[in-house]
Amino acid sequence: MSLVSMPFVGGAADTALHVVAVTVLLGTIAAIGFGFWKVHELPLHKAHSKKHQQLGLISALTWIGFIWHWVWVIAVIIAFVDGEKALCRIRDIWKESDTKNAGSEADVIPEEQSNA
Repeated sequence: MSLVSMPFVGGAADTALHVVAVTVLLGTIAAIGFGFWKVHELPLHKAHSKKHQQLGLISALTWIGFIWHWVWVIAVIIAFVDGEKALCRIRDIWKESDTKNAGSEADVIPEEQSNA
């Protein structure tokens, strides 16, 4: 055997190896595509399991997310964040800051009135 000759060229083994290589390549591409599809459908499955009110919006955002990926991130946020609880928490934080500010203003007002 010389250093220039190629193994498995010109025989049945060459064809079999090409068939195996093409099969592995197509299987890998199909597996990557299937995994990509499953990850992109994750917000939709989460919304179905939670019986989310914005199911149509999440579905549209996941489809648009195949083209513009930042839109898919918005779909994930909408699907996984409970909007009602988040709004209640924001309201509670807002009310806490209002009561703290009102308490400090109440302390300031009598001083101003006594000086006048």
